[in-house]
Amino acid sequence: MNGSILVVDDDVDTAQLLRDGLRRRGLSVNSVHSAAACLARLETDTVDVVVTDIYMTDMTGLELCEQIRQRYADVLSIVITGQSTLENAIGAIRAGAYDFILKPIKLDTLSVAVGRALAHLLLLRELRHLRSVVEAEPLDGIAGTSPAIRETIGMVERVSSSDATVLITGESGTGKELVARAIHRMSPRRAEPFVAVNCAAMPAPLLESELFGHVRGAFTDAKSARAGLFVQAGAGTIFLDEIGEMPAEMQVKLLRVLQEHEVRPVGGDEDLPFHARVLAATNRNLEVEVEQRRFREDLFYRINVVTLHVPPLRARSSDILLLAQHFLRRIAHRISKPVKGFSGPAARMLLDYDWPGNVRELENCIERAVALCRLDEVTVDDLPAKVQDFHVTRIVIPTGPTGSPDAMITMEEMERRYVRQVLEAVRGNKTHAARILGIDRRSLYRRLESPYDASHPVASVRPAAAADGSSSGDTE
Repeated sequence: MNGSILVVDDDVDTAQLLRDGLRRRGLSVNSVHSAAACLARLETDTVDVVVTDIYMTDMTGLELCEQIRQRYADVLSIVITGQSTLENAIGAIRAGAYDFILKPIKLDTLSVAVGRALAHLLLLRELRHLRSVVEAEPLDGIAGTSPAIRETIGMVERVSSSDATVLITGESGTGKELVARAIHRMSPRRAEPFVAVNCAAMPAPLLESELFGHVRGAFTDAKSARAGLFVQAGAGTIFLDEIGEMPAEMQVKLLRVLQEHEVRPVGGDEDLPFHARVLAATNRNLEVEVEQRRFREDLFYRINVVTLHVPPLRARSSDILLLAQHFLRRIAHRISKPVKGFSGPAARMLLDYDWPGNVRELENCIERAVALCRLDEVTVDDLPAKVQDFHVTRIVIPTGPTGSPDAMITMEEMERRYVRQVLEAVRGNKTHAARILGIDRRSLYRRLESPYDASHPVASVRPAAAADGSSSGDTE
């Protein structure tokens, strides 16, 4: 624990005892013997936590806490008293004390309280820093400082100036379309249209007409000719989202279009050139799709000139509060609500949650929190129940009472048990579990195959009943 501690007590012996005891526990501690001396020290020295007695001759500890709260936002106070009264407890809270400890003082208890205060102070400072960064520089969903997202941003900058086809990969909700828009915005084509189409949202005949256009009379409702999105994009960018969901018959036609750089409208007999750059995105592993003959190999290599991976939010956890503050500021401004930030406990919960829905889920969470918030900061009560109730899954590896090699398990079985623990943690939702593990559902099923006794505590996983009595089952 790093930080500077100042003990305040007009009893010299007590002050020295606390100072020396905390120093033996690795803390940087000094002591003074009056509230006035404490305030004077705060004017000249850097102090993180003040530990003060409640009853002193020149000023009470509660009055000192009030002074510190008003004048030093970066200093936390811990109050010590020998009288366990409700009045003292309420007074300490109202005065802004971080914690309240009773005499006789146990140094281990005080050390833990100081450690919690330092951790809380570090988080508060980080939140203030992130707030200032967000206010100084507007961000979007691909911003951040983590190595994973900086690598992605670096790739965006490198491919933006070229005309190469880019395949953007990543889980649902990671911001693949934001990356595509960033590539377009940073490219020489920025003044031209950016046209996005969701390949999973339309059946093959409608998708063909949408992409390539149609001539008058091509089908029943074709009362006039219409240019397709490839042509409408002009010299800009066309973004084919969820290309892994494209029907097989459309994959053949798209391959020809990309090879010839021409489109033929539905019902037409002439090819029309197009000049747009093509970007594509998928949340599937297209190499696996090719192996399983669900996606054409020749089309895969045609769109996979450059691959750009967008990391899941769990791989960029240091960006969570930065993104959360960005979303909070944008949403609060939009609905004219004076919400400025997050409480320490709320911020900690945001950091601890695993975000299976990635940036999209985080934005949804913050929008809900701002809507429910009744103060000038988001608190724990404003967060969704699944964020509040989340607990990190921890695996325990049995090695026997003596650590005997005979009691140890193979790597294969350890992996299988971990997969089952993750599945238990998400109440049997195999899609959610696969996302957390970073594998597809087929790989998940393969890892669950086990020759071990099904009576083992982690050998059988059944979906837990949902709060409404229904099974959570194998759902999204």
